[in-house]
Amino acid sequence: MIIFPAIDLKSGQVVRLSEGDMDRATIYADDPAGQAQRFAEAGAEFLHVVDLDGAFAGKPENAAAVENIIGSFKGHIQLGGGIRNRATVERWFGLGVSRLVIGTAALKDPIFVKDMAKEFPGGIVVAVDARDGYVATEGWAETSDVSVAELAKRFEDAGVASILFTDVGRDGMLKGCNVEATVDLARQVDLPIIASGGVKGIDDIHILSLYAADGIEGVITGRALFEGKLDLATAIAIGDKAI
Repeated sequence: MIIFPAIDLKSGQVVRLSEGDMDRATIYADDPAGQAQRFAEAGAEFLHVVDLDGAFAGKPENAAAVENIIGSFKGHIQLGGGIRNRATVERWFGLGVSRLVIGTAALKDPIFVKDMAKEFPGGIVVAVDARDGYVATEGWAETSDVSVAELAKRFEDAGVASILFTDVGRDGMLKGCNVEATVDLARQVDLPIIASGGVKGIDDIHILSLYAADGIEGVITGRALFEGKLDLATAIAIGDKAI
């Protein structure tokens, strides 16, 4: 099971939001590339990066910070935020990003997402962000009438790498990951699932690792790392043992 330490970018800084609210951002670092290096030194081979401004704007807004991270982190980078057209996809893959996370466009322009998944095999992750069981879009500013499982199932045969499932109500709140909803989705959909939202400590990693065989591919964690509630090296060791 992959442990993805998260770097969320707002105005060039490393932040974490509470429940996806841009007005409730806590700043943790002014040097995103330096933070990426610190994660690498702790043993991270994978990194999850989000351009928060880009998610709201619908286009990359923290490109310089992302490029600096790409230059400093030698592992695999999974990037999301404002990826809604072919030019953006081609640019990031060309710069060395391993996987791109697409959320809003998965609901509003599924043909585009499926085309990119075919063109870049194993490179596209579909973000299914949930608010009360329904898909949230536009940087979580809007909630659709499409259920999480319904959207995920639309991409089962599309060639996407994984589904990234986030419980918006828990994201950045240290309430604990919504394991039940995450595992339920993994059992309904024939695609690997990446868990996200609310990880508060090592117990969440332990519990999620028990369901690796059900399709839990990985887990994203941010605030717990920054606030010292989760040791990254320990989490990675647990993830490596999960089957």
